[in-house]
Amino acid sequence: MEKNNPDISVIVPLFNEEESLPELCSWIDRVIGEMGLSHEIILVDDGSTDSSWKVIGEIAGRDSSVHGIRFRRNYGKSAALYCGFKEAKGEVVFTMDADLQDSPDEIPQMYSMVKNEGWDVVSGWKQHRQDNKITKNLPSKLYNATARWITGIHLHDMNCGLKAYKSEVVKNIEVYGEMHRYIPYLAKNAGFDKITEKPVHHQKRKYGKSKFGMERFVNGFLDLMSLWFLSTFGKKPMHFFGFTGILMFLVGFVISVCLIITKLVHQAAGIKFRPVTDQPLFYLALVAVLVGVMLFLAGFICEMISRSSSDRNHYNIKEQF
Repeated sequence: MEKNNPDISVIVPLFNEEESLPELCSWIDRVIGEMGLSHEIILVDDGSTDSSWKVIGEIAGRDSSVHGIRFRRNYGKSAALYCGFKEAKGEVVFTMDADLQDSPDEIPQMYSMVKNEGWDVVSGWKQHRQDNKITKNLPSKLYNATARWITGIHLHDMNCGLKAYKSEVVKNIEVYGEMHRYIPYLAKNAGFDKITEKPVHHQKRKYGKSKFGMERFVNGFLDLMSLWFLSTFGKKPMHFFGFTGILMFLVGFVISVCLIITKLVHQAAGIKFRPVTDQPLFYLALVAVLVGVMLFLAGFICEMISRSSSDRNHYNIKEQF
């Protein structure tokens, strides 16, 4: 790290949080100031329609450690984090929500876990949530159980906004779409596998209301499946499409041949038989053959696209001498 770079960067994506920003920034300043470390706060205004940007300007006018980024429209939390990660200069990077539900008092211990204990990612765990138990807690438990099973990362709260990262982590991952929920998985796929969690204090929302509805669980599951597929078969699509296509083709082909042979044997023996074209199984077999061929061709096309990609040989090198 360069000498003038801060010790800590705190990235706060926000949307219509004008009431909470002064209190949050003051709280972060106090906590990190007591640690005796330098820091920067990057507030990313995700197209707010209230006075959030005006408030950010007022805070930055009083505090040189505060920086603001403003989107022309609402792009989503992933876009806000991506831009924040790009601008962050701290040795340890924190993310937290702007609604005061994440406590800056957790920063010192999480910083120590990254800096002194060597963890790549420390994810907050809202062990005792202050949300509605029916609409938030239960779906969240099911969602996190599914995420643990698919990703192999044993975190109780994958989507917690309060996280700490080594700077190298945020500089080597790309957050897009709605993938902010799976940053630990993105980090793992980039080779940063020292991931742990810390129980954190979760507070009730003090101002405004939540910007996320129940649809986030459905979207989150679909994003998880997309990420799992891309991380598993992204650079070898033929392994999935080709194998599945060949399997379906063989199943359909074998069934078709068996039906034809059975018909010929019965016909030769003078046994009453049912015409092959009168049997629904024959048409299902033909569908399997056609789908198998299409999957194989899809795999071949995806493989050609993958091999012509500019980052096909992009690898994260940890050390070299």
